[in-house]
Amino acid sequence: MSRSTPSRSRSASGRRAGDSSSHPTSRSASTIASAGSSPGWSACERWRPRGSPMPERRPLGFGRHEEAAAAGATAPPAVPTMDDRAAAALLPERPARGHKGTFGKVLAIAGSLDYAGAALLVCRAAARAGAGLVTLAVPESLQPLFAAKVVEATTMALPEDDVEEVDPEPSIARILDHEHDAIVLGPGLRPGLATTELVRMLLAAPGDDPEPAPMVLDAEALRSMATLGEWWTGTLRPCVLTPHAGEFERLRSGAGVEAGSDGDVSGDDDARRAAATAAAQAWGQVVVLKGAKTVIAEPDGTVTVAPFENPGLATGGTGDVLSGVIGGLLAQGLKPGPAARLGVFLHGTAGDLVRERLGDAGLLASDLPDAVPLVRKRLAAIAERGKPGKRVGFAVRDGDGASA
Repeated sequence: MSRSTPSRSRSASGRRAGDSSSHPTSRSASTIASAGSSPGWSACERWRPRGSPMPERRPLGFGRHEEAAAAGATAPPAVPTMDDRAAAALLPERPARGHKGTFGKVLAIAGSLDYAGAALLVCRAAARAGAGLVTLAVPESLQPLFAAKVVEATTMALPEDDVEEVDPEPSIARILDHEHDAIVLGPGLRPGLATTELVRMLLAAPGDDPEPAPMVLDAEALRSMATLGEWWTGTLRPCVLTPHAGEFERLRSGAGVEAGSDGDVSGDDDARRAAATAAAQAWGQVVVLKGAKTVIAEPDGTVTVAPFENPGLATGGTGDVLSGVIGGLLAQGLKPGPAARLGVFLHGTAGDLVRERLGDAGLLASDLPDAVPLVRKRLAAIAERGKPGKRVGFAVRDGDGASA
């Protein structure tokens, strides 16, 4: 019998401990955990050997949950948490005969002279998430700079006004003429009235398009929206909003909600879930409230919590990577809710992979995109094993030799 976590595993990660000479361990048939499960226990459930039964949990009849029950308290309802199996079920198809158009086209409207890196991170993340084509739209005076920096992505020049800001009217015409399946708007954009007007115009669904391209909104797009009165009214294109706690409070303040009125949306998990859910329902859009245990709230009341708490991700640019990943998934045909859930999971798991290699400090946003396809590959293997007819890695074939 072992205490707190299954023997031969570390409580923080669930990984096997080091060799027995330096980390003496024993094999146990059961484990006693006090108060609740650790990340290690959850990891041991997720990574148990194929075919082995799910570990059984039995309450011992003491502890805080039993005390609460004796006092007549009702346990809070369970909040769905993303895991490997749930994420694998959301993966978009990758047909063997697909071409780059099959896998979607992302238009990233991002970047400025001060924040060039944000645009580059979005483009790389969208491509690493599986998008077939990525185009970066930037002010025309900056197009040579960005064209020299991007490799796989193409660039598109947006007309400027006399003060070298994007001119909204001709720019929106050029954007709508461009063929794309999803838009990422905001990372690294220059703040100003012209940007705010461009955001307002892009939020509105084009009248001649019954299925307008979905859009990810981040950074300067969110700050611009906070100044637009009742931006959520009217006919809007489907969107995924990706604010951190500060941006979220500004958005809510612009909607007439007093900051802190319903708790600490930065550190209180219950307050974060409640506030994100209320906002998603009021605005009719998917809200991704970033931070430790990121909350994904959808307009129909669905709320999902990501299991990740990684201080290594607390560095500039990681949010731009998340926007690009979600944009890439939208371009591949996922609806905003599933794209947000899968995008957060890919991003968080990629962060965990980099953290294992580098530790809690020193992670760069540019480390993340290249880890995303590794996570996707692992999830694809999980999805493949879960298909009917799959047994220990082999497909069941019928009498004619065809896969069942």
